[in-house]
Amino acid sequence: MSTGLALVLSLLVVACGNPAPRASAVAAKRVSGNAGSGSLTQPPGPHPVDAAPGVTGPAPGTPLFSGAWLSAHPEPDLGIKGQAGVLLDVDRHQVLWQRDPTTPRAPASLTKILTAMVAADLAPLDRRVTVSATSDMQAVQKVEPASTVMGLTAGEVLSVQELMYGLFMRSGNDAAETLAGGIVDRSRFMQLMNEKTAALGMSASHFTSPVGLDEPGMHSTGRDLSVAGAALVSGYPALLAISGTPHISLPQTAGHKAYTMDNYNKLLLPGPWAYAGATGMKTAFTDDAGPCMVASASRGGRRLVVVVLHSDNFFGDATKLLNYGFGLQV
Repeated sequence: MSTGLALVLSLLVVACGNPAPRASAVAAKRVSGNAGSGSLTQPPGPHPVDAAPGVTGPAPGTPLFSGAWLSAHPEPDLGIKGQAGVLLDVDRHQVLWQRDPTTPRAPASLTKILTAMVAADLAPLDRRVTVSATSDMQAVQKVEPASTVMGLTAGEVLSVQELMYGLFMRSGNDAAETLAGGIVDRSRFMQLMNEKTAALGMSASHFTSPVGLDEPGMHSTGRDLSVAGAALVSGYPALLAISGTPHISLPQTAGHKAYTMDNYNKLLLPGPWAYAGATGMKTAFTDDAGPCMVASASRGGRRLVVVVLHSDNFFGDATKLLNYGFGLQV
């Protein structure tokens, strides 16, 4: 673990509670509260992208991002549409804004941020993985016809890096399932994924699949997802770069067909939502979760992470919150 990451993830204190997860809040069909006071617990630094298998780190318990800014500065009315959210200054270790950060919610495809980190903990980006008949495009669309996919076909062989592009840019359920079942046994991967959430201090989260479909037992919070976003920004630069890729063409190889992908994150693309300094992360949607996203941006040496949950204008909400954060003298 780098010294910088250790510092970032050892100073987080949020002015929000840590209630026990309520599975009933998110138990639901498959489809593609008020904040208290308390603290975010310590996540350890993640492994580098080419680390050996396993999820390790110091035990949770140490406070993380500070809520001092929130205590000293009233939050303005920014016209945010989302039901919940969090804005973090990753390097100054401050929570700059939050709304209902501790209510358990369906995480949708924001789950894949954790999927990506665990896969990177287990295998280097150049590791080759074979697409199975249970993880290709047809298989995941049998489970959920509305599944977003990279377009994988059983028998194809791709690198972990290529699968990461499909996971982040196209929210590919087939890419997520291939990573989860192609590096280790899928059940073992899910065990490691929940160990990862515990190690990161995501104490109100539990994941039952690597893709994020609505189902009983699958839940997270705005607070926990902000911790995941900060961990990726601070400890997984290669994954952040992949998540921030606007467009990519993967040429045909002996192992797989050609793939061309545009990122679903419009903050990264030319157009009305383009955001100067956007560095990446993930959009998501299910019926239970609603439209949501985690976004990251960097300006003037400052790195911010924003979580917006259940918003009918999450690009607009993320833009307002990032502008607010970068305008503060913290």
